[in-house]
Amino acid sequence: MDTLSGLLGSPKARGAFLLKSVFNPPWGLRIEDRAPLSLVTMMHGSAWVLREGCDPVRLAAGDVAVLRGPEPYTLVDDPATRPGITVDPEQRCHTIDGEDVTEAMSLGVRTWGEPHCTGSTVMLSGTYQAPNEVGRRLLAGLPALLVQPASAARAQLIGMLAAEVDKEDIGQEVVLDRLLDLLLINVLRSWLMEPGTGAPLWFRAQSDPVVGRALRLLHERPSEPWTVASLASSVGTSRAVLARHFTELVGEPPMSYLTGWRLTLASELLRDPELSVAGIAQRVGYSGPFALSAAFKRERGVSPQEFRRGKRAGEAMATGSDDRTVILRR
Repeated sequence: MDTLSGLLGSPKARGAFLLKSVFNPPWGLRIEDRAPLSLVTMMHGSAWVLREGCDPVRLAAGDVAVLRGPEPYTLVDDPATRPGITVDPEQRCHTIDGEDVTEAMSLGVRTWGEPHCTGSTVMLSGTYQAPNEVGRRLLAGLPALLVQPASAARAQLIGMLAAEVDKEDIGQEVVLDRLLDLLLINVLRSWLMEPGTGAPLWFRAQSDPVVGRALRLLHERPSEPWTVASLASSVGTSRAVLARHFTELVGEPPMSYLTGWRLTLASELLRDPELSVAGIAQRVGYSGPFALSAAFKRERGVSPQEFRRGKRAGEAMATGSDDRTVILRR
């Protein structure tokens, strides 16, 4: 598994919150749900995304915005519009007067907005409920706001997602989760491949002949008892050169990166109740369950057993502090 495939394979929504919203101007929503990651795309009309520390960004039909939480953001028809509704962490909707309008503004299956609205603005949003559904390392590398312009390839995915949002068929939740994952991966891949967009260090390091090879080895063979010396030998350089060059390009030392990758894999494996902690430890390169538990507790703040039960998992997965805005336009 190459570095990019491993990281882009991490988005796995589980019961994601998906909603189609319908409005006529003027309208405004203040989103305070504290979700780790949300996607917003316009089906019809346009909207403005406002968040602290970022310039207002306009979304046209087909554009996709990726918003990293848990900080709040605002969606409005015009930057001058004051948002009249706030969405709280329980996905309940309240007016500025405190009235709960969650049910009153429901328009059917996963559709919400103004009754009898002509729908000049139709917006589709998907929200990942927990940081581990996206992947700790990938989430930490994202800017606060990432906007990708409309494209033919994404239009097909958005159309499929919009069509499924209105349905209540067998297995609907799984279908919606996977389509949301595909849309996110499509957006992230476009962002990463676009030059000059401020992609994370670990992505830019892949093209380096030495560090790129080291990254691939760590991703392909995480269970191997790597040391800086053995890794350097495998890529044909000295220990000192690899340690210095790796840290400069990736932003952290090789063994620190390996620890993060091993724990990312362990987090994914822990979701399988058939796998023992001892078996998982062996698969990701730890000598036993106690070694894995110590590393997991130190890095995540919870033991593997607590993570598996879902206790404090949201608190354990830090999302980083990058407050950039990335907007790609043709």
